[in-house]
Amino acid sequence: MTGILNIRGIFLFVICFFLSQGLLAEIITYPIPAELYYARHNDDFTVKVREKGGKWVDLFEYTVKVDMDTQSEASMAYFDFSGTVEVRVQKNNGELNSAIISPLSKGIVPEIDGNVISFTIDKPQNLSIECNGNRLNNLHLFAGDIDTNKPDKNDPNVIYFEAGYHKPTDSINKVFNIPSNSTVYLEGGAVLAGKLNCHKVENVKICGRGILLEPTQAISVDFSNNITIDGIIALNPRYYTVSGGQSTNITISNLKSFSYQGWSDGLDFMSCRDVVIDNVFMRNSDDCIAIYNHRWDFWGDSRNFLIQNSTLWADVAHPINIGTHGNTETGDEVMENIVFRNIDILEHDEDDPDYQGCMAVNVGDYNTARNILFEDIRVESIQEGQLFHLRVMYNKKYNTGEGKGIEDITFRNIYYNGKNENSALTEGYAPDRMIKNITFENIVINGIRAKSLDELNMNRGKYTKDIRVK
Repeated sequence: MTGILNIRGIFLFVICFFLSQGLLAEIITYPIPAELYYARHNDDFTVKVREKGGKWVDLFEYTVKVDMDTQSEASMAYFDFSGTVEVRVQKNNGELNSAIISPLSKGIVPEIDGNVISFTIDKPQNLSIECNGNRLNNLHLFAGDIDTNKPDKNDPNVIYFEAGYHKPTDSINKVFNIPSNSTVYLEGGAVLAGKLNCHKVENVKICGRGILLEPTQAISVDFSNNITIDGIIALNPRYYTVSGGQSTNITISNLKSFSYQGWSDGLDFMSCRDVVIDNVFMRNSDDCIAIYNHRWDFWGDSRNFLIQNSTLWADVAHPINIGTHGNTETGDEVMENIVFRNIDILEHDEDDPDYQGCMAVNVGDYNTARNILFEDIRVESIQEGQLFHLRVMYNKKYNTGEGKGIEDITFRNIYYNGKNENSALTEGYAPDRMIKNITFENIVINGIRAKSLDELNMNRGKYTKDIRVK
């Protein structure tokens, strides 16, 4: 028995050694539909990956459009892996003078040799490689974990899209309608030119490694319960990437998104409850994540949200926006119990002061927002905008009445290094429509921990109470 245990221990030691050295790495790449090979290829970069010391594997570089103001063409490549892999990125057009890899919190420092960038990764992550300070024609590299939960394509409850180009039978609306108690699986290399629609359904899972290409909206979830979205890439939907309306128990993980047109928000929720968002990458030309109450046909409170471990890039508008829409007929809708934790904000650019704020709580329509935590958030760049925006207001463009109040909000461990932010704002609307009990704890701006509202670059307006800086 002792001999068997020793052999087993030696075996485990050898396995752990090989894993630590990256010698048991696995790399999975996906085919490109013929319809997209030439139409969607971007030649700005050549991207290759390999096991340590192994044979290089060439990736396909997709063209993705970003930034409503410039409608620029950036690049995107993706693969899945385990172990440790080496990445080689060649810049094909113009000289390479400098390069950074964002989020900076990942701590990846590239090696530069001529026009080639090299680095090593040992865990899944979503990255932006930016050459010569160019953030509009950059490379987005999504290095994911290996999908080990593929469903049985012969299961009658599975809607399975194999690698290839797929169009919906509804050629006018371009919609795939999803029934209850079903799994929609997009195999790696599957590209769907249409919207996935979850309407009055329950127990639906949308997953895989495929792409939703330029739908009017990527995924709609309304009047539904128990919906899971995992692993999908949404390339340039015209409007929302995911919209949730009066739905409960929504889980979104490992979702990646790009948009470049007006009102092309990332993840928007109206009167939803019990929502978890984990490990998403959102680059959008409107709000990356927005939480509202009543809008259109959706009614009710918004509560119990957890958004974590994610990267947000707002080429236009807010990375995070809470408030705006509600119900002035009854005036009793509440947004509460919301947590944003471990977030990298790569960009915020908005020239209209009413729509600024990397972290914005901006209530109208008799909304009350309360019990909200922003924690461990790193902001890399503000082209134009504010770090914080807390306001009770009446926005006549979108509201039919003013907000009711904002209370019990905590900002903790927030870090920003930059120069372009406008003064942050806290401002109530009236003596009975106040902002109160707001805590700023360990806010570090350009390496200095703020100890006062002045050091926060904060404009404190009327009708505020108990604003603390720790």
